Order: sequence, then structure tokens, then C-alpha cells
Amino acid sequence: QVQLVESGGGLVQAGGSLRLSCAASGRTFSSYAMGWFRRAPGKERDFVGGISWSGGNTRYADSAKDRFTISRDNAKNTVYLQMNSLKPEDTAIYYCAASKLLSIATIDGAYAYWGQGTQVTVSS
Repeated sequence: QVQLVESGGGLVQAGGSLRLSCAASGRTFSSYAMGWFRRAPGKERDFVGGISWSGGNTRYADSAKDRFTISRDNAKNTVYLQMNSLKPEDTAIYYCAASKLLSIATIDGAYAYWGQGTQVTVSS
């Protein structure tokens, strides 16, 4: 079992940056691929990006490419989402999730464990 807690959300102006963190409990964190998803108001939860268990592979949604970077520190049981050049359309609740799959899945059904989410609001 893995418990996930996101932090780092907040209010930022367009063009600004935020770094989200996701702290995991449990000694098996390094065996999970991790994903970041977001849910904008009135929309479904969408894949933002993911990282393999080793950190050697990453995958991003088109909306996140060239602006967002995912990294992880297995020694600290933490995964990060660095978000730069933020836009108002990035406003959403951001969730981290853990998956036992070897590949980085883009569908939320592939992730067994979820955090409670952290709100990101980008003002224009």
C-alpha cells in the first residue's frame, strides 16, 4: 500500500512557475511508476505526465511538453512536477498517482493509488 500527499499548489500569475511535490509512504515507492494528473473545473481528470520507477523515462501530455518537468528522488520517496510558463488554462487540481505497471500509463485506471490533490490557480 502506498499513501500519497501532494503539496506546493497555490496561486500564481501567468508566466510564473510552481513546483509540486508528492510524498509517498511505504518502503516500496521505488517500485512504482508515478503519474501526475489534473482536473480542471467542469472537466475530466487528464494525464499530465509520468515517470518510470527508476526515473530514467518520462512521458508528457502535449499540453505539458517543454513547460513541465517530472523528476523523482527515491531516497526521499518523493516525486516532483516542475511547472514553468504557466497559463490560465493550467488551473486545476493536480493529483499524483502510483502505478505498478512497467510502462508509464496515461489512463487513470492504470494507477492504483492516488493523493488528495493540490489546487493550482493561474491568474491572467
